[in-house]
Amino acid sequence: MSEEMIIKTEYSDVMQKSYIDYAMSVIVARALPDVRDGLKPVQRRTLYDMHELGIRSDRPYRKCARIVGDTMGKYHPHGDSSIYEALVVMSQEFKKGLPLVDGHGNFGSIEGDGAAAMRYTEARLQKVSEEALLADLDKDIVDFVPNFDETEKEPSVLPARIPHLLINGAEGIAVGMSTSIPPHNLGETIDAMKAYMKNPKLTVEELLEIMPGPDFPTGGIVVNKDELTEIYRTGSGKIKIRGKVEVEKVKGGKEQLVITEIPYTMIGANIGKFLNDIGSLVESKKTTDIVDITNQSSKEGIRIVLELRKGADTEQLTNMLYKKTRLEDTFGVNMLAVADGRPETLGLLQIFDHVIDFQFELTTRKYRTLLNKELDKKEIQEGLIKACDVIDLIIEILRGSRDLKMAKACLMNGQTEGIRFKTERSKKQAGKLNFTERQATAILEMRLYRLIGLEVEALIKEHDATLKHIARYSGILNNYDKMAKVIMDELDQFKKAYAAPRKTVIENGKEAVFVEKKVEEMPVVFLMDRFGYCRTIDVPTYERNKEAADTESRYVIPCKNTDRICIFSDSGKMHTAKVMDLPFGKFRDKSFPIDNYSNFDSVQEQMLCLVNMEALLMEKVVFVTRQGMCKVVSGQEYDVRTRTSMATKLSEGDALILAQALSEDMQVVLRSDKGYFLRFLAEEIPEKKKAAVGVRGMRLQEGEVIEGAYVFAKGEKGTIVYKEKEIELSRLKLAGRDQRGTKIRV
Repeated sequence: MSEEMIIKTEYSDVMQKSYIDYAMSVIVARALPDVRDGLKPVQRRTLYDMHELGIRSDRPYRKCARIVGDTMGKYHPHGDSSIYEALVVMSQEFKKGLPLVDGHGNFGSIEGDGAAAMRYTEARLQKVSEEALLADLDKDIVDFVPNFDETEKEPSVLPARIPHLLINGAEGIAVGMSTSIPPHNLGETIDAMKAYMKNPKLTVEELLEIMPGPDFPTGGIVVNKDELTEIYRTGSGKIKIRGKVEVEKVKGGKEQLVITEIPYTMIGANIGKFLNDIGSLVESKKTTDIVDITNQSSKEGIRIVLELRKGADTEQLTNMLYKKTRLEDTFGVNMLAVADGRPETLGLLQIFDHVIDFQFELTTRKYRTLLNKELDKKEIQEGLIKACDVIDLIIEILRGSRDLKMAKACLMNGQTEGIRFKTERSKKQAGKLNFTERQATAILEMRLYRLIGLEVEALIKEHDATLKHIARYSGILNNYDKMAKVIMDELDQFKKAYAAPRKTVIENGKEAVFVEKKVEEMPVVFLMDRFGYCRTIDVPTYERNKEAADTESRYVIPCKNTDRICIFSDSGKMHTAKVMDLPFGKFRDKSFPIDNYSNFDSVQEQMLCLVNMEALLMEKVVFVTRQGMCKVVSGQEYDVRTRTSMATKLSEGDALILAQALSEDMQVVLRSDKGYFLRFLAEEIPEKKKAAVGVRGMRLQEGEVIEGAYVFAKGEKGTIVYKEKEIELSRLKLAGRDQRGTKIRV
């Protein structure tokens, strides 16, 4: 029976080690790209699997479900959704400046529409993927490592012949870190890399003269050109990018703004949010110049049209869009990648250093493999040529040998024992033979047609070509400048085949200045009926319809159009609504629920008090809760600009039943659910902060709660109806706060 061994250790040590192992696994094996090929593991494995399945650019498309399943089963033992998402992104032209996958079917749209299910879509490799990322895998150009279950081999990195990390950029969230690398123009990036290879002393500023900055697939305008140098030196910073706005003239002397390019950060659902933001600007009367918004975008490109009123200030509107919407946005740069097996934030020079070193490593391994193959061919060719000169002797050896082993030994070492020769001279000549093992094997496998004169000449020509290849490959391997020229020639070929014009403009744009028109302050009257529907009218309109307005409205509050309406609810909250946002018009115009303009929820909450903020700041507010707590709070504490804030602190299970502005010489009456009434002077309630619970207003028995609370001025009767009987509150016995009160029997 085996003994169990218990190892005692600190729990924190175990957790720390486990978490670090997990974090590094996510960082290196999932979320971050490798600086050498610019790919995350899932992207690398998907492309390699397509290469292995033979889904090339010149072959038919294959179902994405097949690609995803094969990748998951062989190389990437994670969710199929992550593999399919990586495949989809690599095919989207609006996300990748250089798509690596050719998608057939619904692969999503720039407006955020998702791709169809993998069982419907098909894909194959783009030609550039085959040539720039997957070529020469058979030449021992990169290391192959076992897959997760050690049944297959996969490349640890793809032999990328271009600076792919910069060309397509990358995005990823790891544990405790994230990467965000913008895409760049292929032609410019290759030119910059070649310039740096020729002169490693080039500075970031000099490289940015060749590749000015990012080139987003969606175009746009980068407006902080002067800040790019520091961003590319450190590998982190913020790029300001704007959409492109054009002014078009239409019939009737009107103009319209047309957005033809959007910031890269607006891709997806943010386009819909942008349209909603413009609608909000119109609804909130930030602008009255926009008449209509239409999204006319199609496969040809982005086209969002804003129809304007005649005489609209297009420059002011454009600046407003930049300031108030995501038409001007920031792209956070954090050029984090896996370099030498660990995550590192890299500047432009460091990225080029790693990529160029990788190119020299790839080229060295490729030409070393080619050289070894040519040396093997040379050895065999020389043996065959030599064999043609003594072919009669070789035939004599073969005819006189008992077996293949004897003949091979004679060819390699001149061993003639046991072989029957026609003459002694032939035996002496055979004893001088010293072919290598490969040469001997090739001679023994040689077909007789190779002895034809033309075939011998072809063999000699082939040998001459092999010698030239050996000289070329040796020259490349032994001369840095020659190898650099080979790399640069390959880069030129990729540039010629795949370079495209720049889409993003790089400039030092002027700061968008938008000055909101100052609202002309004017007095209005706020009206709200008993159903919570409200509106505002001007004072003359109210004066003309005063009787009807007072009769029909639950609240009639004189205020200014720049003021806020404060709503106190039984949940202990104060909601605010801007008077400017409320519907304004004629007396009989339609009203709308106050819920539409504030966070107040008429279904979940009960409105206790409604007051304009300007008046509130000059008064005090008295609060009474169901559990009998009361306090007075200065109105100054409610000078807030948020839509919802705390009005008072409540104990668990408690609720407000009274919130009312308080004047001098006022009295308070509390009524419990058991019929007890307590009348006392309001001045007995202490003033507290809004974060305080308050003091006890009435002594209650267990299970008893306050059912009603009333405030009235000295000299008023304060009549209420209690159990169908009128009661004058002023005739109740005047007692003190925190007493039992008087039982009223009806």
